[in-house]
Amino acid sequence: MDMNLLMVSFVFGMIGMGMCMYGRKAGQPIPLISGAALMAVPYFIANMVILLIVCCALMVLPLFVHGN
Repeated sequence: MDMNLLMVSFVFGMIGMGMCMYGRKAGQPIPLISGAALMAVPYFIANMVILLIVCCALMVLPLFVHGN
């Protein structure tokens, strides 16, 4: 595993953990699911470019999907 990929995976995992904690405390399912996906996706994607695209999309997802 490349060191750059490892660091990017770690950063997105930490962001996902924060989103997951926020979603659980606020009772909002969209940030909770998005955060859990951010923590899980780096295990399955080994390409840096695809990982960046998918994780950035998951980070922006709660801004556009409103769980009212």
